[in-house]
Amino acid sequence: MEDFKNIFIIGVGLIGGSLARDFKRLLPEAQLYGIDSSNDHLEEAVGLGVVAHSAGLEDLHKADLVILAVPVDQANLFLPPVLDAVGDEALVIDVGSTKSSICDAVAEHPKRRNFLAAHPISGTEFSGPTAAIEYLFSGKTMIICEVEKTAFKLQEKALALFSALNMRLRYMDPQSHDKHIAYVSHLSHISSFMLGKTVMEKEKNEKDIFDMAGSGFASTVRLAKSNPATWTPIFKENKVHVLETLSEYIQNLKTFKDLLESDDYESIYTEIKNTNHIKSILKGIS
Repeated sequence: MEDFKNIFIIGVGLIGGSLARDFKRLLPEAQLYGIDSSNDHLEEAVGLGVVAHSAGLEDLHKADLVILAVPVDQANLFLPPVLDAVGDEALVIDVGSTKSSICDAVAEHPKRRNFLAAHPISGTEFSGPTAAIEYLFSGKTMIICEVEKTAFKLQEKALALFSALNMRLRYMDPQSHDKHIAYVSHLSHISSFMLGKTVMEKEKNEKDIFDMAGSGFASTVRLAKSNPATWTPIFKENKVHVLETLSEYIQNLKTFKDLLESDDYESIYTEIKNTNHIKSILKGIS
């Protein structure tokens, strides 16, 4: 891990910035550089101490570690030139929440061995450099895809880094990752966005609706505060799996509506009771 003397964070928002804050703690001798399409974000990140220096892609030749933390549709475009620019011993890690398209984008790249496809299952509904916090990833899971395509010595360095971050590791192929994450993350965000939309539309006519909202509503719509610049590309990149999960979700909503219309409260009770099993599945997840 001490080999990472020059670390570049491409995308200094929540995920990239939080990793930078952890690296600052874990690798105090390392130089942290930020690259971002927004000059305002980059200046803010330097001002906050998230990174020490601003940089550009032309500086990547001196990188030992590059974290690519940009919207997933941009990552597909950024990654090939990033790999072109880095040295033969550098490690490049993408931390986006879709993996198939980015793995495909560099499948035949001469420096594919320098790349590790990863996805930290962690985050908040906030964005930008001010959202970056230390220990965001502690105790969380890091999904790693196609690890066998990364050079072994770079794998070892990455795993040592994830261990220092106190992360659990899970290995998946990109297609399985994208399918499963559509259920446990992408659908959750869509549900939150659309619930928030529905309530705000209703609130136009019923001004006291938010006065009646309690912690249950607040927790359910928390994700509706998430950045559209992050989530629209995710839905685009994972469209096939998102549509599949949406169809199943809509069918379950329709079934519930049908049960309610027919006054079948016994079946509603059974549906809820069966779903309560999720408590044991999610036990220990904060």
